[in-house]
Formats: sequence, structure tokens, C-alpha cells
Amino acid sequence: MADNPTAVKPTVLFVCVHNAGRSQMAAGYLRALGGDAVEVLSAGSAPKDTINPVAVEAMAEEGIDISDNTPKVLTVDAVRESDVVITMGCGDACPIFPGKRYEDWELDDPAGQGIEAVRPIRDDIRSRIEALLADLVPTRGAA
Repeated sequence: MADNPTAVKPTVLFVCVHNAGRSQMAAGYLRALGGDAVEVLSAGSAPKDTINPVAVEAMAEEGIDISDNTPKVLTVDAVRESDVVITMGCGDACPIFPGKRYEDWELDDPAGQGIEAVRPIRDDIRSRIEALLADLVPTRGAA
């Protein structure tokens, strides 16, 4: 898809258990760095009611506001409409469809962690997002 400038923009789905930390930070980075070149979705296999406030704080330090985001339940339709599905510790909860690109990012869970522990997770996510973006949309790669 990245080689064809007329291709429809790719859709990326980030999935973690609670859709309150890692997947929300990843979605926030991809929206901020990818702009309108990429569609971004996130969901959880067992979503929480609200986003982790420490994840919100960590992203605010980067100038990215995810405070209005709401955890969403993972649906088969979300996976079906995505080109890339990135899981973060949700195990086998994500349905598999042929022809999709799947990646499993092993990241520590920020749940219950302080800001000092969440910053390295956030920074790891950013570097992975920059690499993903460079692969999906080469003109929008690492800044």
C-alpha cells in the first residue's frame, strides 16, 4: 500500500485489554504524527470506563491531548475494516482475518504505575509509531 500514492489511506487498529493506556497512547501518537494520512482506531477486549489519567498526563507532556478519548470495546467490524492490527497484551481476544497485517507489541502495562514508570512506555510507543508510520506512509516518517 505504501508504494501506491493513490491507495486509500491505511487504517490502523490498536488493541489492548482495557483500551485505557497503551492503545490510547499509540492512537494519540499516530493521529498526531500521521495527520490525515492514516485512519486510527483503538479498542479493548475488556475496556475500562475511563482512560488512565497517568497516560493522559504522559501524553500531555508530549503536547498530545487524549483526555477526551473513551475506551471502546473491540468488535469484529473494527478488525475487519483495519489494514494493520497492533495488539498489546490482549492475547487471543483479537479475531484474525486473512490479508491483515498483525503485530504484537510487548509493552509494560501502565495501569497502576506512576508517571516515572509510564514515560519509558510512552517513549517506546512513540518510537514504534514512528517506524510504523515510516513503513505505511513513507512521506510522513520519523520527524
